[in-house]
Amino acid sequence: MRPQVLFPLFANLPSLQGVGPKLAERLENLCGPHVVDLIWHLPFSLIDRRFAPKVAEAPPGVISTLTVQIDQHIPSANRRLPYKVLCSDETGNITLVFFHAHKDYLTKMLPVGETRIISGKVEVFGEALQMPHPDHIGTEDEREQLQTVEPVYPLTGGVSLKVISKAINEAMKRVPELEEWLDASLLTQEKWVSWSEALQTCHHPDDETALLPNSPHRQRLAYDEILANQLALAVVRRNMKKLSGRSIEGNGALREKLKTLLPYTLTGAQVRSLSEIDEDMASSQRMLRLLHGDVGSGKTIVALLAALTAVESGHQAAIMAPTEILARQHLETIQPFLEKLGVSSAILTGRDKGQKRQKVLEELASGNIQIIIGTHALFQDDIEFKDLALAVIDEQHRFGVHQRMTLASKGTAVDVLVMTATPIPRTLVLTTYGDMDVSRLDEKPEGRKPIKTVALPNSRLDDVVGAVSRALKEKAKIYWVCPLVEESEVIDAAAAEQRFDHLKSIFGDRVALVHGRMKGPEKDEAMNSFAFGNVDILVATTVIEVGVNVPEATVMVIEHAERFGLAQLHQLRGRIGRGDAASNCLLLYAAPLSENARSRLKILRETEDGFRIAEEDLRLRGGGELLGTKQSGLPEFKIVDLAEHADLLEIAKKDADLLLHNDPELTSKRGKAIRTLLYLFERDSAIKLLRSG
Repeated sequence: MRPQVLFPLFANLPSLQGVGPKLAERLENLCGPHVVDLIWHLPFSLIDRRFAPKVAEAPPGVISTLTVQIDQHIPSANRRLPYKVLCSDETGNITLVFFHAHKDYLTKMLPVGETRIISGKVEVFGEALQMPHPDHIGTEDEREQLQTVEPVYPLTGGVSLKVISKAINEAMKRVPELEEWLDASLLTQEKWVSWSEALQTCHHPDDETALLPNSPHRQRLAYDEILANQLALAVVRRNMKKLSGRSIEGNGALREKLKTLLPYTLTGAQVRSLSEIDEDMASSQRMLRLLHGDVGSGKTIVALLAALTAVESGHQAAIMAPTEILARQHLETIQPFLEKLGVSSAILTGRDKGQKRQKVLEELASGNIQIIIGTHALFQDDIEFKDLALAVIDEQHRFGVHQRMTLASKGTAVDVLVMTATPIPRTLVLTTYGDMDVSRLDEKPEGRKPIKTVALPNSRLDDVVGAVSRALKEKAKIYWVCPLVEESEVIDAAAAEQRFDHLKSIFGDRVALVHGRMKGPEKDEAMNSFAFGNVDILVATTVIEVGVNVPEATVMVIEHAERFGLAQLHQLRGRIGRGDAASNCLLLYAAPLSENARSRLKILRETEDGFRIAEEDLRLRGGGELLGTKQSGLPEFKIVDLAEHADLLEIAKKDADLLLHNDPELTSKRGKAIRTLLYLFERDSAIKLLRSG
């Protein structure tokens, strides 16, 4: 149960004074459904209203708070003309100007002969001073409230600064004094104040420095959120370790035979990662390991070698991919080896229907299929394994945690290996995959040549077509990636079709098209023609981002490269340079470039190191956007900026581990306060796990 002291914070927004159903809906879209979501909605800048000159000294263009006498109202004869209110002090005159004014309201707010405090931007019109639509009007008794530093919050349609400030002030009245959950020595060392005091300072900043992510008050709140995240992950991890697994050790025969079939030797990183996976599988605890590496670092072979351990010991393995293209790509990579090893395999996707599907289900249930490759179709209720021991989940961030668990529940004490070809920055590994052990593939296979990357403006499209023509004469295969138009496959597909028509008019049947709206068989046909047939140019949307392996492809053209994220550009570029020939990547961009886009293209030209690129991408874009937080059930931080608060992560991880070691059930005085922290940041699931043991 959530502690009673937090009930007021988790009330719905309409419980706040002045927040009706319509406003509540808008505020919910902006920051969330509860009062607590408003208190996490921090200001990003401020308006200083403390400057209070005399009228004659008020500088134009500056926000000033003036004390004036109301001299005269001049209503407009026409609604389109402004309503004017003449005011003065002992040094001069100023006119207040209102458009679409309500006379009754203004005569009540600004009664002739009385003194009022007005605050807003002073302007000059002709020779005279004026203040159009003052931000605030008040009596002399309200001077203290008006002559302050006013926080400026992120806004949305239908929510003005005045409205959100009022709602947040109401929410802040509900902030309780809570038992301190941080270690006293850390508070002293960092010079941090209490949680509630830090929150008050963030919402009532004195100057610009209080708005910075590294200000002590923001750091304190960020640390609280990181600590809640690390504790929740540590509890999940501890519970995973408690779940009994089973020891899976093969005799190594199939694996050794596979190594002799490979046309290359494994890299040091592959050997190291495999030994970590072997150790996990041999242990009596369940494996939950993340394998992440750069594009082309050979994770599929590592997964296959792990799957062979399960087969050698008489069990089954499943390899699951997010798209049909990638699943079939895995099958094409793996199946030729498995046939030589005498290991039975099959594929199951949403496209497999009727008798064909039924046969696969029967073979799986009987154990005749030893390794199954598939998509989301493997989650379906009617799929049964004889003895699933290892589940490999590729491109982990495309699946939610519950999907991972569903596949793991298809067997007894299933070991889980999740993989991604997107190198993940260290901070995201800690905050997002902290419940897993981690292996890194940070080496490329020997003999890979560097990819030359060039950025060109769109105006040089004809030059690029000329370069493609020359490359075709040298027997190259070429990817031509069309721009991300918006979050719409329809429009992306239209852009790809347009470029396909253009290139087809030049190069004829040597051009094929693939995009997300095509049916499976059409996609497969286009991909196969490109990989093995007479098609040499593949025009595509980002469906080719992961997994497609055509070693002969040596040229990659990406249109409107400025619209893509850095990691995505790196992923796309990773589709070339997979053979032993030199490769070129051409990034076409629309000028002028934003500073951010310029940085992305510069980094891409400078390096092929996916781990460096991932760190830079995090710095430029932030964590949630990087991995697509909305789609994948990753934690969405309210206050934490992972690029700015990375140094707090290590401290919080050690703090969480030590705390759970000394107080596993969180029953000490600090432990009880920590439980409140977990509820405050909605990591309630950790409390449930604590209770369930």
